Amino acid sequence: MAERLTIAVVGHTNAGKTSLLRTLARRRDFGEVSDRPGTTRHVEALELASDDGVRLRLLDTPGLEDPIGLLAALGPLRADMTPPQRIRAFLATRAADETFEQEAKVLRALLDADAALFVIDVREPVLAKFRCEVEILAACGRPVLPVLNFVRDAGAREAEWRTLLADFALHAQQRFDAVAPFDGGEQQLYDSLRTLLPLREQPLRALAAFVERERAARDEAGLRLVADALLALAAMRRTLARDELADAARKRSALDAFRAEALQRARRAVRELLDLHAFARGDAELAMLPWLDGRWAADLFHPETLRDAGVRLGKGAAIGAGVGLVADAAMAGLSLGAATAIGATVGGAISQGFGTLARRIADAAQGRESLSLEDALILVVAQRLLGLHAALRARGHAAQDRIDLEAGAVPMDRLRALPGAWRPARAHPEWVDADSPRREAARRELLALLRRQSSRSE
Repeated sequence: MAERLTIAVVGHTNAGKTSLLRTLARRRDFGEVSDRPGTTRHVEALELASDDGVRLRLLDTPGLEDPIGLLAALGPLRADMTPPQRIRAFLATRAADETFEQEAKVLRALLDADAALFVIDVREPVLAKFRCEVEILAACGRPVLPVLNFVRDAGAREAEWRTLLADFALHAQQRFDAVAPFDGGEQQLYDSLRTLLPLREQPLRALAAFVERERAARDEAGLRLVADALLALAAMRRTLARDELADAARKRSALDAFRAEALQRARRAVRELLDLHAFARGDAELAMLPWLDGRWAADLFHPETLRDAGVRLGKGAAIGAGVGLVADAAMAGLSLGAATAIGATVGGAISQGFGTLARRIADAAQGRESLSLEDALILVVAQRLLGLHAALRARGHAAQDRIDLEAGAVPMDRLRALPGAWRPARAHPEWVDADSPRREAARRELLALLRRQSSRSE
């Protein structure tokens, strides 16, 4: 039979209880997160299951709105009862069903649980009501693990809260941030619970190991998504015939269609990363400026964006000169057949491999031109996708702010080895959608580079 543990998540109003649960469960849609007091009015259960058969039932409880009044209503502790017996006696009174209805829900949940996570907003000053709150929770006779939430905030009063908790013998404490979780924070949380619940050590250890396996698999899957997107973009090719090149309208239409396909594939990779990390597409799109707010094309295909990528790579003409072709494509115009146009693309062609250069020369001899994406542009996409993957890895599912990709952008000079890994795709336009052993070999090489980059960023 699967072993099940029940943990009550308790604390004062707006301490971040629902936010913590969203992050632990990776559920952006669980409960309601709001700055309004008393958002959670009922006890809501959330169950996590591991592949080891361990089930963890988490109870999201209402906030303790009047701990001072509640402590007074509990009355003095009589010599013939224990603190938990005093709590149960109170729950049988009329006051528990009327005046303190919300608080009674919290107490009942805690008495039925194996332990409690006591979520504390450490930005709050330590007031008398919070001292009463700690005393009431300690009186329930269940192991209580204080979770110091929002510790990254500049206004956090962590030291004051630690002192108060120690005064009530709550020495085991866990630092956390439900909006921007610490790396390994979930495992530390389960480790702390194991200390409080020694008889449940094995299921908690199994649960922590499961969470770590899931995290590692998610990280690897994200890098595979990035690798697949980059190979598909490198494999994209559209050959313009002589009559298309001679017709300005047809040429513009072909260029626009090619650019639209590139953007669609990059956007698809963004959506897949969001789905993988269990974030809502709509919420993240608002945070992807300037990608998805109508300025994507101006940003990704803008000549200055690509030239800047070339400059930051420090590769000179090997990549920088090849930007000219894509810059012209962004303006829907190519000067084909002229010596200046051929010279402008040679640098980029060499950077993409001699096979690509030979194909372009052969196409030019027959009056055709093959349109593809230059390495500088694909490197910009690589930088953005890796930045998004890293941002989502470190993002709590209660976060409401926008994702700042620029703040965590991978330095472009660290990506200089990537074009060599996607170079084989230049000769295989079928790799855009179809898999093959050779494509898999190229993906493995690209994945190895992405893993090294990811490990350097941690």
